[in-house]
Amino acid sequence: MFHIVYVSSAVRPFSSSELVELLSKAHVHNSNVGITGMLLYKDGNFMQVIEGEEEAVRTLDAKIKRDPRHRGMLMLLQGPLTERQFPDWSMGFRDLNAVDVHSIPGYTEFLNCPLTEAEFSKDPTRCKKLLMTFKKIM
Repeated sequence: MFHIVYVSSAVRPFSSSELVELLSKAHVHNSNVGITGMLLYKDGNFMQVIEGEEEAVRTLDAKIKRDPRHRGMLMLLQGPLTERQFPDWSMGFRDLNAVDVHSIPGYTEFLNCPLTEAEFSKDPTRCKKLLMTFKKIM
């Protein structure tokens, strides 16, 4: 198993329907190629973890890099995994703009942080903590 975690910024904010369409297409594609993971969206920024066989993950990564709907893609983490972190999710998703994060059990101000390079570049492993928090509550 192999994984990547990245952040990027939308060229323009996504509507709820655009996010649903993106998720639907990702679900179908990822199921077909054995990819699992999670996508977070907040204030026009994305954080995504993608996991699966290395070739499939790298192929999807290359496709995502070419997607004109976002820019500033910054790889936070990549490398081998001993096991999947999101085994049952062809692509979990959370639109953090549509969630009152204060109502989430165990809320900390960390749940309200922006999904930007500045927030995670000092300590890229923080992104895993954020993703795993949402995995637990979804």
